[in-house]
Parts: sequence; structure tokens; C-alpha cells
Amino acid sequence: MWTIALAAGLMFLAAACGSEPTPTAAPTPTPTPDLNSVLSSAGEELASLSTARFQMVDEMESGAKFFGMTLKTVEGEIKSPDSARIVVGAVAPGLGFVEVEIVASGEQAFMKFSQDAPWAPLPVDQVPFNFGGLGATLSELLSVLRDPAIAGRESVGGVQSIRLEGDVVSEDMLNLIRSVDPGNPITLTFWFDEASHEVQQFRIGGKLFNDDADGTTRLVTITDINTPVDIQPPDLSGS
Repeated sequence: MWTIALAAGLMFLAAACGSEPTPTAAPTPTPTPDLNSVLSSAGEELASLSTARFQMVDEMESGAKFFGMTLKTVEGEIKSPDSARIVVGAVAPGLGFVEVEIVASGEQAFMKFSQDAPWAPLPVDQVPFNFGGLGATLSELLSVLRDPAIAGRESVGGVQSIRLEGDVVSEDMLNLIRSVDPGNPITLTFWFDEASHEVQQFRIGGKLFNDDADGTTRLVTITDINTPVDIQPPDLSGS
């Protein structure tokens, strides 16, 4: 009886060793997002943007001077359609790091050149950065991109994102950054949340000003979309 059991066990092992392993199914590739759908959905998301916080950096610190200073960062908050509080960090010759603050709301704008300096009125058309209508401006830029293309997927801030690229010329950026010099080719790269198509950041690659060095890039990061902000003109009654 033991002989029969042993023989049966050996036959089972032989059968098991000779069987083919069960193949593992290859993972289903994630389909490439449809370009037109992304452009349409992202454009709608941008057009509905009411408030946000932003930061722009000159990644190579190779851009044109800002009032004779080396620009480090531009950051602040915006409220659609025409309000923004902007803080520009820059290095001034002989002074070191300074912060220039600008508040624009409707037809009013004010600037001060340091934290302790008094506010001074500033003509709205002389505010160098028109971030107040950021969402609408970016939506318009999407619509004029030349040769737009889905360039890949990346994680931005831990969120899976679609990277979209296309070309414009520098004068197309006038509604965002005033006084740009025309005729320079610009590559725009956008990162959109893959699930919601909310904008997360965008890069401006190329010369906005003729004094920019070749290879200048500016990266704008956008956060706290549609989170309430309060932007009010400064009180000048004590000035």
C-alpha cells in the first residue's frame, strides 16, 4: 500500500513539474489623452478660475532687469477679473534683496518699493504684470497655441498631470506681462491635473524682452484655485 501511495505521489510531482506556468497578463497601457478634449476642458477650467495664488520664478535668473534690479520671484494672489496683490523679490545694486509690492484693483493701482515705504499711486497700464485676469488670459493663450501637443505625463506636487506644449510669439503674452518686445518665439508648457484639468503650472520658454538671455525660462506655479482672497487698495488716509 505504501508502494502505491509513493508511486501516486511521484506521478503528481512529475505532472506538476512538467506543467507550463500561468502567464501574467501585461498591464493595460493608459490611453493617451485626446488633445482636443484636454484643450477644451482645460480652457473651460481656466475661464472659470476666480481666485488663486501664484509664484513666478526666472529659472536661470537670465531675464531682463526689473527697474534695474535682478528679479528673483514674483508672487501673490489674484481675484478675477482685475484684482491682484503682487510682491516682487529682487536684488538691487548697493541695497541687496528688496521687495516691491503692487496692489491693483479695477482702475486703481499702487506701488511701494520696500516694506516701510509709503504707497504711491501707479497708473494701471504701468503695472508690469497683469495677473488679475490670469485664468481668462491663459484660456485665450490655449486657443492660440501653434502646433499644440500632449507631451507626456508627470507627477506635479504628487498629482498625476498632463504636460501640454505649444508655440506662441512674445506679443501673444501682452495680456499677462506688459511691455514685452514683439517677434520672439515662445514655447509654452502647461501642466494640468489629469483628473480635473485644473492648471498647476506653466513655463514660458524664450525671450519676452530683447534683453533676456537666450534660453531664459519663467515658471509660474498656481495654487489655491478658487480659494477666497481679499484684495483691497491700501488706505492712504494716513499718508
